[in-house]
Amino acid sequence: MINLMYLWLKVIHILAVISWMAGLLYLPRLMVYHCQAAKGSELSETLKIMEYRLFSYIMRPAMIVSWIAGLILIAGYVGLKGNSWLHLKLLLVILMTVCHVFLGIRLKDFAGDSNTRSHRYFRVINEVPTLLMIGIVILVIVKPF
Repeated sequence: MINLMYLWLKVIHILAVISWMAGLLYLPRLMVYHCQAAKGSELSETLKIMEYRLFSYIMRPAMIVSWIAGLILIAGYVGLKGNSWLHLKLLLVILMTVCHVFLGIRLKDFAGDSNTRSHRYFRVINEVPTLLMIGIVILVIVKPF
């Protein structure tokens, strides 16, 4: 029974992470387009709605479920002792969470028509979650230490 619970928790965790990552990869792309839209235009107003809904209805709940399921997996099944790779993974997940919060702050800038950053800035920001994801996947699969 414990193995079945462990497997279902992993399923929940993986599905939540996929949803969270989809948002972390898509939101900066929307922001690239938003930078290029005229303030007050129909496109700008549409992007505001899309960004808000993506962040509030998909990204935030997925992040919360990812953290809860992940912490339950660590506390109940994996443990930190003897899993040095997990310490680094947690650091990368914390950085991913910082990225999430950062994008939420930028979202408020766009919502108030006060963004001052360029589309190039958001193109670079768009790569940060990808790099973090690559590191996390390598650590989880390879467990190099």
